[in-house]
Amino acid sequence: MGWLHTARFLTTAAQLNQLPQHDVPEIAFVGRSNAGKSTAINTLTQQNQLAFASKKPGRTQHINLFSLGRQGQTDAVLADLPGYGYAAVPLADKRRWQQVMANYLVSRENLAAVVMLCDPRHGLKELDEALLEVIRPRVEEGLKFLILLTKADKLTRAEQTKALSIARLQAGGGEVKLFSALKRQGVEDAAVWLRTLVADLPAPGGDGEESAQDSEPGQEGLD
Repeated sequence: MGWLHTARFLTTAAQLNQLPQHDVPEIAFVGRSNAGKSTAINTLTQQNQLAFASKKPGRTQHINLFSLGRQGQTDAVLADLPGYGYAAVPLADKRRWQQVMANYLVSRENLAAVVMLCDPRHGLKELDEALLEVIRPRVEEGLKFLILLTKADKLTRAEQTKALSIARLQAGGGEVKLFSALKRQGVEDAAVWLRTLVADLPAPGGDGEESAQDSEPGQEGLD
């Protein structure tokens, strides 16, 4: 897990064209605003304030990038995408960020994996399923996909087993794991999955051409 502990802030972006171009794998963390995404990132990296965990869901309105790698080298980048689905966020803002996220997930060339955080007490909601549809073509082409069922400590063992079974049916080719930041359940398992993913993937090569995310978006958002 030590590799994840090297996480450090790289940059924040309000638009896709503000994201830096690099040739290392990028791993996107996505999820509903109350799914525990920031807490999961902070737990995996053992840095309590790396990702912004607000008591008011829906406050993070930027894509935040974090570099991973020892001795100042960058082996991979974590991308913390805005949480979605929180009712208190103005509708126009929600739609704008849903479109930005959809375009990022479809067009970010060096995106190597997507980690979706889901509260198993509520299961995958409509917006989660819409996101799965957005990335389905890339998953079929080899994009790695993991669902972390957060707050697993709030379920009995029987409920955990049931939640795993249901999520696996919905995962569409992705993996599903239980996760609890409080009890540290599944933390090492998720960390090993991430490290193995990066170790097994060749870094995408950059050719200096205009990136896909700078082109006109033609994909549906997560409406």
